[in-house]
Amino acid sequence: MSYDRAITVFSPDGHLLQVEHALEAVKKGGCAVAIKSTNFAVLAVEKKNIPKLQNPRTTEKLIKLDEHNCLAFAGLNADARVLVNKTRLECQRYYLNMDEPAPVDYIAKYVAKIQQKFTHRGGVRPFGIATLIAGFKNNKEICIYQTEPSGIYASWKAQAIGKNAKVVQEFLEKNYHENMEKNECLLLALKAIFEVSTSSPYDVTPAHGINIHKKANAYLNTYENVYVVELSSKNVEVALLTEDALNFIDEQQINSLVIFKIGYIFIKTVI
Repeated sequence: MSYDRAITVFSPDGHLLQVEHALEAVKKGGCAVAIKSTNFAVLAVEKKNIPKLQNPRTTEKLIKLDEHNCLAFAGLNADARVLVNKTRLECQRYYLNMDEPAPVDYIAKYVAKIQQKFTHRGGVRPFGIATLIAGFKNNKEICIYQTEPSGIYASWKAQAIGKNAKVVQEFLEKNYHENMEKNECLLLALKAIFEVSTSSPYDVTPAHGINIHKKANAYLNTYENVYVVELSSKNVEVALLTEDALNFIDEQQINSLVIFKIGYIFIKTVI
């Protein structure tokens, strides 16, 4: 019997192989990071290069669920679209019934429940995505939840999913601390994405009137294994969730947030 194809049958060593394959699909997706502080959270996702004629709105990986909850995902875009639509409808049902926004723990449980259902039904397959959901619980406490294709969910202070998530998570563990300010949190999220979005020394653009390309060549002539990181609106999306609002930081704001250095990223403006 092929345990690799039977989604509802365990292999002799106790694995649901299709669920494990779904986890592999998550690992091949772009990196997503979520970090929380006392009363706000930052979410950042790595953006892939897209054709010039493609509308970038169709490839967004930071999703607004409602006015108080935001979701980032890693994995298959088509699977995410289906799961996000279900979750948005549930948020609307909750608001109509309870006359208040759905708390983030309720949303996380709902998403995990849907994902788990698709691990033991015939004729379906697991969702090939993992999610990071940021929002408020009881309109007071900011929380971040992660869900996986298996239906597991857990609360985190800072977490990464997608490509090189293990490396990024180790980076977050070393650099995260309680009660971070907004600029610290933004800087940490950008640096975390930096761990996986490096580029060639020749794939750089002028920033703030400085030709980084020439600067890169000067460094390369002096040192070995030096690279330039181009971190801007071209390859990162950022959202800031506060008690007042959910703000998606636009292209102009992102470009004003970071300055370009050889191997380093610095916050230029505090939101």
